[in-house]
Order: sequence, then structure tokens, then C-alpha cells
Amino acid sequence: MTRKVCIMGWPITHSRSPLIHNYWIEKYGVEDALYERFAVRPEDFVATLRDLSKLGYIGANITVPHKESAFAALELHDANAERLKAVNTLVMTPKGFEGRNTDGYGFIANLRERAPDWLPASGPAVLIGAGGATRAIAAALETEGVPELRIVNRTKARAEALARELQLRNARIFDWDEANSALDGAALFVNTTTLGMNGAGEIEFSLEMLPRTALVTDIVYTPLETGLLARARLQGFATVDGLGMLLHQAVPGFEAWFGIRPEVTPELRALVLADMGIVEK
Repeated sequence: MTRKVCIMGWPITHSRSPLIHNYWIEKYGVEDALYERFAVRPEDFVATLRDLSKLGYIGANITVPHKESAFAALELHDANAERLKAVNTLVMTPKGFEGRNTDGYGFIANLRERAPDWLPASGPAVLIGAGGATRAIAAALETEGVPELRIVNRTKARAEALARELQLRNARIFDWDEANSALDGAALFVNTTTLGMNGAGEIEFSLEMLPRTALVTDIVYTPLETGLLARARLQGFATVDGLGMLLHQAVPGFEAWFGIRPEVTPELRALVLADMGIVEK
């Protein structure tokens, strides 16, 4: 029987996960395996999740808007999913599907690949936003040993709730108009919002207070170079785009499903960029 895996979301036609995983299936010669898109409306998600194994799936990825619903519907979670209260990967175990969260892993792995000189202990990290991606990245950065997390959000109460729920020991919360103060002395600046995505507006904070030794990164990868990254690059900052986070977060799931740890290679990155209509120089 074909070992089927899918990505569940609504909408889902934009997902490049099938391109990534089917590339690895072919590259590593995994027999009788297939990765598919599975469009699931929010009102149908829990029922579909319960029937997933009956439909022939041995695992899945979960994307918006279902990550929190998946956590609530599952009895088994790994430590990351338990902390974040969100699931992006399902792995079959003898007791049923276990929900895991690999978003934070993907973020850190991307930084290590694209900015190998970055050291977690080098200074504070500034995170823009307080959504689901912020939760995963904040938890991962704390685990890596970043000495202080400065969270800037339009709604201060939401950022305070995030820090409280994750029990972040080293978090400081800033209002949107306090961004300049947050940037002062920081070693890492992360946009965890959709600002910068095509049609979503831009982050317009001045980078004047950010030390020139700081690293600037963005989880948005459409466009590959957001307005924030373009400004930072022109001002002399090292920058990291968000595509690698997508590629690296896929690694643990593939390994769990098929028993092979895949590599994120320049060839894979070029394949996904080509699908986006981009030829990287």
C-alpha cells in the first residue's frame, strides 16, 4: 500500500510542502510514498482528523487555520506542541497520531544555515508580532539561550499573554510606538508577522537604533526579499529570508514518516524558488 502523507489547511492550493516532500521521496528512493494537498474547511477539520488513518494517511502537516484545532483534538503531543498549544506535524504511533511542532526548529535551523556566525548568546532578540509564529520562535530562541526576548506588538496585552502562557523567563514587552527602544542594543531582529508579504503592507520601523552587527530576518518568503530585508541590506545589516524556515521545518516530519533524515540543499531551494518564479543570483 502507498504510504500517504498530506498537508491539511484552508485554503491549501498555495502550499509548497508537496513540492518539498515529493522531491525528497524521489531523491531518496522512498518506495510507495506520496505527499498530497488536502483542503479541509475549518468546520470539517476535527472529523477529518479522526478519519485520517482510515483514509490511508500515515502522517500529515497542519497549516493555517488548523494548528490550534489539531492540538485540541489530539490526546498525544510532543513537548514543543504541548508548550505552544499548536501542532504542525502528525506522526503515527502505536497509540494513534501524535501532534508535534517543528516551526521553532525550522526557524533556528534556517538561521544556522544562512547566518552561521550568529550566536544565540550574543544579545537580545526583538520579535515583531504576537501570533502563532511568534510563539514558536520565542520558545525556540529561549531554548537556544538568547538572553532577552523583546516582543513588540500593536496590542500589548496580547504580547503579555503570550509571554505568560509560554512562561518566558526573559521577556520584555513593548508597545508598537516603543520599537526604537526595543531595537537599542539588540543582536537579532525578527519579523514574525505577515507584514511585508505581497499586499500586506510593510514594517516601517527605523533601524537607526539597531547595532550594525545585528542580524535581521523575516519569516515572510513571498516576496523572498521583503521591504524590511531590502532596507536592512542596503543599510549594511546581515539578513536572512524566510524560505529556509519552510524548508527546514519539513525535515523532522519526513524523517519520522519515512525513516530518512533529508537534507535541505541548494537544489531544493532553487526548485522551490523556481516554483515561485524566482531565479536566485
